[in-house]
Amino acid sequence: MTFLDLISFSLFQRALVATLIIGFVNGYTSAFVLLHRSPLKLTALSHSLLPGIAIATWLVGLGVVSAFVGSFLTALFIGLLTLLISSRTKISSDTTLAVLYTGAFALGVMILNRIGAAQELEHWLLGNIQGLSDLDLWMSFSVGILAVSALTLFRRSILLNLFEPNVATSLGVRTRLLNYGLFSLLILVLVTTLQAVGCILAIGLIVTPAATVRNLCSSARHLFIWSGLLGAIGSAVGLILSYLVDLPAGSCIVLVHTSLFLLSTIKR
Repeated sequence: MTFLDLISFSLFQRALVATLIIGFVNGYTSAFVLLHRSPLKLTALSHSLLPGIAIATWLVGLGVVSAFVGSFLTALFIGLLTLLISSRTKISSDTTLAVLYTGAFALGVMILNRIGAAQELEHWLLGNIQGLSDLDLWMSFSVGILAVSALTLFRRSILLNLFEPNVATSLGVRTRLLNYGLFSLLILVLVTTLQAVGCILAIGLIVTPAATVRNLCSSARHLFIWSGLLGAIGSAVGLILSYLVDLPAGSCIVLVHTSLFLLSTIKR
């Protein structure tokens, strides 16, 4: 099967549109993740999405909206609980988050076994971008517009808060509100990535593009747009490759981005 043959399939066209949107949004967002130095925290949060999906399925049944709301609320709860515990104890936030996310993941597995929906939920773990519905596309597009607009509009304040937090505060930037807002935004992006690569591989798509561009570009200002473009192009290549070699799309997408990252380190 050639690329021209693929283009004629409506299922592939839908998946390609979704891949370009999700890839660009994740790539654009990955610039902030890289500058914030929070990939490991996002790894934990991505794994904490599973119990949210499982609980939502248990209560109201498996669906796009229920999975979205359940995973978002669970990840938000884990994140906020981490901040609360680390602020009241001597345990670091990284340690607290590691403890909570492993417990949450274990809870999700227990619930799946109890309700007998492990196979039904497999695509939420590993991704199933070929099975996207119209609602999935609209949710990805809406969150994408929100994420890219917010990161662009507040980019100066974000960068100032990352590198000079005291200066940001003196200039009237509400740093705490900004941090909580960005935290919620990252979770939204993670949740909308589930359909593409699943909660297991989602972290690769929201970290790798910026890591690759960073090896080739020294400007923090240009990091956002180039990471977004690389996220879209690399994800599209991974999707096409998955069709041509008949392998899971999520794995191919992440593997393409990983390969690009390794190539960028060689060029250095």
